[in-house]
Amino acid sequence: MATSTKPISVQLYSVREQMAADREGTVRRVAQLGYRAVEPYNPADDPEGLRRLADELGLTISGVHAGGLVRDPEPGPAFEAVAQLGTELAIVPAGIPEREFTTRDGIARAADLLNGLSEQAAGYGLRLGYHNHWWEFEPRIDGVHALEVLAERLSPEVALEIDTYWAAVGGAQVPDLLRRLGDRVLALHVKDGPVAKGEPHTAVGDGAMPVPEILEAAPRAWRVVELDSCATDVFEALAHSRTYLTGLADGAGAPS
Repeated sequence: MATSTKPISVQLYSVREQMAADREGTVRRVAQLGYRAVEPYNPADDPEGLRRLADELGLTISGVHAGGLVRDPEPGPAFEAVAQLGTELAIVPAGIPEREFTTRDGIARAADLLNGLSEQAAGYGLRLGYHNHWWEFEPRIDGVHALEVLAERLSPEVALEIDTYWAAVGGAQVPDLLRRLGDRVLALHVKDGPVAKGEPHTAVGDGAMPVPEILEAAPRAWRVVELDSCATDVFEALAHSRTYLTGLADGAGAPS
């Protein structure tokens, strides 16, 4: 199967409790699992220190979730922190009201906000990205998922990080979606589980998501593993996820 040449990444929100107790030890453990990239979620929390640790461990920062871009009165400090981390992708992970995705006017306002942030991001040498949940897919505008209506109104500079699991929960056929969105999808959140709200996630490969078909549909995008919640040990799930994804990339299929 076609595959990305980028290292497999981990959204560090997956281990947020462990990060709160011991950030350095947690990042080291993620690296010990064999991951060579991470996606931080709180850039304002000592970005210089995290950058030094990542450099020491040989970890690439694939992108950064920066909620402050829409939450704070001024996005400049969030952009500065993302730039300090040494990545080019500053991602809005949420913060636009869900109701905005239920009407064309609301979607237009969301697009204007993101396009404006994208122009500011360029001043910091960054590219803006947007990350979805289910609420950008459940609403349909004339039969089209709200996220796709949004994408049509975004400037070409705004990238998308598609959370494949939440897109599926919202009703999307994810491989088809990714083919329609094409090259503006720079990253995927790769996660697995029963494809239902309120249920814990599983290691990638142990749930109901058609992972090989999803990856085939976006062959050049970052693969970012995330477990919003996990019924098993999260580090074991992250390790299994990496083994599964590495097996797919090597053409061996899912390991037994």
